[in-house]
Amino acid sequence: MPTDRGSDQVFQLQEQVRQLKEAVVSHAVVDQAIGMIVVLGRMAPDQGWIVLKEVSQHTNIKLRNVAEMILIWGRTGVMPPEIRATLEESVDRHGPTQIPGVPSEG
Repeated sequence: MPTDRGSDQVFQLQEQVRQLKEAVVSHAVVDQAIGMIVVLGRMAPDQGWIVLKEVSQHTNIKLRNVAEMILIWGRTGVMPPEIRATLEESVDRHGPTQIPGVPSEG
């Protein structure tokens, strides 16, 4: 029956579009959180990504959820204590690469 196959295809395409939209939003949230970490920790974006992953792994919270908490913290100043402690430890470990405006020694 062509209508069944057609409606299956439509459903599958709608599901793919939904998943792609979710992925785009998730990616934006993660990128924004990395940006905050980069600025606050005075580190390179690659290090910001490592910090975000470490916080996610050490707290056993999904990366996107950690990123959302960091963005909420940026707006409200509120962050769960376990996330804050892990974030501070990881930032201390990975940054700063160089304080802006200060010439590197060497």
